[in-house]
Parts: sequence; C-alpha cells; structure tokens
Amino acid sequence: MTDGPERWWSRRPLARDALFAAALVALEVVFTLLAPREFWPGQLPAALGWSVLCAAPVALRRVAPWPAVGGALATLAVPALLGHAPTTQSLAFVVLTYTMAADRHVRQAVAATVLLWVPVAAVNVLTPLDTGLDVGPAYLVLNNLLTALLAYAVGRAVRARRTSLRALRERARVAEANQRSLAEQAVADERRRIARELHDVVAHHVSVMGVLATGARRVLRRDLDAADEAIATIEDTSRVTLREMRRLLDVLRTDAEPAADLTPQPGLAGIGALVDQVREAGLPVTLEVDGVVPAVEEGVSLTVYRIVQEALTNALKHAGTATAVVRLGVEGGALTVEVTDTGRGPGPQPDRIGHGLVGMRERVGLYGGILRTGPRPGGGFRVHARIPVEPVGAVPA
Repeated sequence: MTDGPERWWSRRPLARDALFAAALVALEVVFTLLAPREFWPGQLPAALGWSVLCAAPVALRRVAPWPAVGGALATLAVPALLGHAPTTQSLAFVVLTYTMAADRHVRQAVAATVLLWVPVAAVNVLTPLDTGLDVGPAYLVLNNLLTALLAYAVGRAVRARRTSLRALRERARVAEANQRSLAEQAVADERRRIARELHDVVAHHVSVMGVLATGARRVLRRDLDAADEAIATIEDTSRVTLREMRRLLDVLRTDAEPAADLTPQPGLAGIGALVDQVREAGLPVTLEVDGVVPAVEEGVSLTVYRIVQEALTNALKHAGTATAVVRLGVEGGALTVEVTDTGRGPGPQPDRIGHGLVGMRERVGLYGGILRTGPRPGGGFRVHARIPVEPVGAVPA
C-alpha cells in the first residue's frame, strides 16, 4: 500500500526542505536575470554557487535546527568574499527565525533569534556593504530588527495555533471516547434489563410446563384426551420457551444482577391501562387498534409494551401541550406499533445519551424487527416499530 502525497511529505522533512531551499535559489536566479545588467555580480556562476551554500541551512532546518543556525551564521563571511550579499542569505535567516519560533519553546526560539540577528546587526554597523543606496547603518539595523521581530511573531502565532488545534483534537477525542463509553454502558444496562425480563418469561413457561406435565401424568390412565391436550400444550410451550432461551442467551451478561422483580411482566393487555395512566398524568392519549391483534409470545408482548411506555413517557416529558396517539396493528406478518405526538419534541442534548431510544432499539432488534424514530413532518415526534411475529392464536381487538 503506497503512501499518499501528504504522508510522503510528513515522513520526509529533509526532502521537503531541500526542495524549499532549491526554490529559494531559483527565486534568486530569477531576480538576478530580471535585474539590470550593471547589478549582476561579476562572476555569475560563482555567485550562484554561493547562493546555494547560503540556502543549504534551510534544508537542515527541521532535521538539525541548531547546526542549521550555525551554518547560517557561517555564511555571514560570504559578502566579504563575494562583494555582495546573496538574496538567499537574507531569506535563510528569515526562514530559520520563523522555524525556531514555530517549532521550539520560547527560550530556545528567543535564543535562536538573538543568535541569528545580533551578528547581522554587528556586520551592518562595522562593515556595511555598498548597496548603491544612500542609507546609513542605523537604517539597516532597524530594518533587520523589524524583519527579525516579524519572522519571530509569525512563528509564535503559528505555534500557538498548532497547540490550540492539538488541544481541540484531544478534547474531541476524549469527548468521543466518553460518549462511546456512555453509549456502550447504556446498551449493556438495557441488555441486562431485557435479560432479567426474558428470564421471568422463560421461568413462567417452564413452570407452566411443569404443572401441565404433573396434570397429564395424573389423568393419563383415566382421561387420554385431557392428557393428550396437556401434552400438546407442553409441546407448544416448550417451542416458545426454546426461542425465548435463545434470545436470553443473546443478551445475557455475567455481571452480578440484583434480585429479579417477582411482579408479573406487562404486555399487550396492559397497554390500555398504561394509556389511561398517561392520560391522567396530563397528556391526552388515544389508543387505536387496527383489525385483530394476534396473541403473540410474551417476550414480543413485553417489548411492545415497553416501547409504548417509553414513547409516552418521552412525550409527557418533552412534548409540552400536545396530544398523542398509540396505534397497534398487523401488517404483512408483523406486529406494528406507532406512537405519535403533536408536541415540540425533545430539545438538543449533545452531552447526554438517549437511553430510552437505545433500549427500544435493543428490544426490537432482539426479535428481528425495525425501529424508526424522529420528528414528524408536521411537527411532533414519531416512534414506529415493526416486529415479525408467529401468532400462537388470535384474540379480538
């Protein structure tokens, strides 16, 4: 797998800075060729060679910053040998000042800036070059001082921005990790709760099978029809129990759990009472049943009840002045439940996990169903679940 251009650049600072130094030399060549001929150096090839030498510290600025500073200081002898200062020399001092200010702590950055520019000021005062301009040493020193301060200030600003971006990335990483941890904890808590409830369902079925088996044994010799009916019921109940056991094993955790609640688990038959309770609490709720709702497994019945309970609780908390509708029905071999309200819906809570929605999704997913939640087009909130069912009978709505 080949690296992309950005990764290639980041892994090869020497090659990157060498190209940068070559660009500085090319810039001086362009400036020299565009200048009037009387301003050209006497020996152009030699001048270009010295320009390459002055730009060499730029290529080392990241892999060996302090040797690069020392090399730049050594090039201060070039103007005395050549008779003029290459443009790359001035640019190299500016680039090194910026690099040390951007990459190093403040003490090292200040030390590098002073080490670079104090000798430059001394050279301009003691042995100024004849540039053809009517300027004194004081002007040159002031110009060098402003250039040094500008390069240093830009470098420190870039360093501060990098530090701020790193802090923001780390904060976002920690927040994401916390959010993921809370979400995982919410899923684990809800799965444990579902496991306890499924345990109660399975225990009920096993108890029923035990009672039926006892009854069948007692009437086996004197009433074969009753015994056969009891055994058939045991057979049906055992299949349901096996399915519930598989689901229980899917969500069961090894964590220590508190003692299970011995009260009977609610189901489809309890939705009417639940709607009445919510209505008494202040939210007008209407229950609508489409057609004939089949008798389903207790686990599915409990899941539908919990969905309605959670959706109505959220509506009671967040909807404000509104009304709600609970719809139950059968569609394409699946039990459907929909809870809608006309309220304002829950407000944005970026730092909190919607445990209720997590629980609904876990319950529906356990039975191979689909859950959809979200705002309604005309206002309010909608919770819709579709759960495949295997009817064990039928009861009128």
